[in-house]
Amino acid sequence: MTTEKVRLVPLGGLGEVGKNMMVVEYGNDIIIIDAGVMFPDDEMFGVDLVIPDTSYLNDKKDRIRGILITHGHEDHVGAIPYVLPMLGFPPIFATRLTHGLINVKLKEHKLLEKATVNVITPGDQLALGECLVEFFRVNHSIPDAVGIVIHTPLGTIVHTGDYKFDHTPVDGKPADLGTLGRIGNEGVLLMMGDSTRVESPGYTPSERVINDSLDKIFANASGRILIATFASLLSRVQQVVDTAVRYERQVALVGRSMVNNVQMAVELGYLNIPKSTLIRAEDINKFPPERVVIICTGSQGEPTSALTRIANQDHRLVRIQPNDTVILSATPVPGNEKMVNRTINNLFRQGADVFYQAISNVHVSGHGAQEELKLMLALIRPQFFMPVHGEYRQLVLHAKLAHSMDIAADRIVVAEDGDIIEVTSDAIRVKDHAACGNVFVDG
Repeated sequence: MTTEKVRLVPLGGLGEVGKNMMVVEYGNDIIIIDAGVMFPDDEMFGVDLVIPDTSYLNDKKDRIRGILITHGHEDHVGAIPYVLPMLGFPPIFATRLTHGLINVKLKEHKLLEKATVNVITPGDQLALGECLVEFFRVNHSIPDAVGIVIHTPLGTIVHTGDYKFDHTPVDGKPADLGTLGRIGNEGVLLMMGDSTRVESPGYTPSERVINDSLDKIFANASGRILIATFASLLSRVQQVVDTAVRYERQVALVGRSMVNNVQMAVELGYLNIPKSTLIRAEDINKFPPERVVIICTGSQGEPTSALTRIANQDHRLVRIQPNDTVILSATPVPGNEKMVNRTINNLFRQGADVFYQAISNVHVSGHGAQEELKLMLALIRPQFFMPVHGEYRQLVLHAKLAHSMDIAADRIVVAEDGDIIEVTSDAIRVKDHAACGNVFVDG
């Protein structure tokens, strides 16, 4: 019996939504996948962000070969400026757009000079210690998202990243099904799969369905349109801009992170915004209301975000006017529902017409539903399976789904943050537990 093993240590993202960070160990090599933040819940007074506890890695920094990033959303890259100095600045590998989003953060934290961020493209192969890493394209609600394959001497490990199978994605680049089939055919020891939408039967609709909803709202709006979404949800920004152009409206960006991300994505060619369409937020009152669209942050009711300040009437540039239409193009992250509802209530109080997911089709998830999760399992056909990226109930349901796809129960592990999982050629089990909690960031 072989004594070779791979160790997996989730430092975030298992049993919760957010702060995704997975440690993969083989021999003397450590490879980290993602380093994200989680938004604080109502009880965490004075806390702006929650990041993973990396104390497990304190005495192992010299073994870290790199941090691999699946995509540019906050719950996957937001902790990078905080954990990078703690880990001794290991090299980061990310796709071009994700690289740009990371650099915006590093610049804000004055860390750009110290960090090494390398650009990879889907299909690239990379030697890290004794392991060979490759990347495959997936669809998500942001361009340039990838899944990760780590070929260790013991066997191949696949991390799906966040994904859905969208045959009509906004950026026109479907998931790389051919590569997934090839990886599955070559044999996979372990798959870690996104569990976010395991409770939803069927398929997640394409991003394109939002175009129809936006079209109807734009056609009927007699005043300004304010759209709140994540600053990193760039596919959505493109859809809003395209609709604004069709209806001959100018677009203003409000919120520091929104302005920075959009500027970077335009420079890299990931967003196509006609020069004449974009106006400065300071100039919105120089245009008639029916010609203005404002894209801002605050879809999660975050206290310091643009939309929350607008709803609370304390934003320096934007006040709600009669006939304003507000669209919240995001679903509340679990735990944020109260804050989001408070924002919606305040906007209605000021006379705005508000569209949000519960009453209108203004958001589509970037995560696959049950049939897509089954398709991924069918393509990869792993020997062992570990659900990731979800609350505990979602991990359990994803494990059951894998079992229904003929993966034996003793070959599936439902783990939580801090668990140390050992995989050998013939078994998987939770071996130990490392100290692992939340680290709070205040402003």
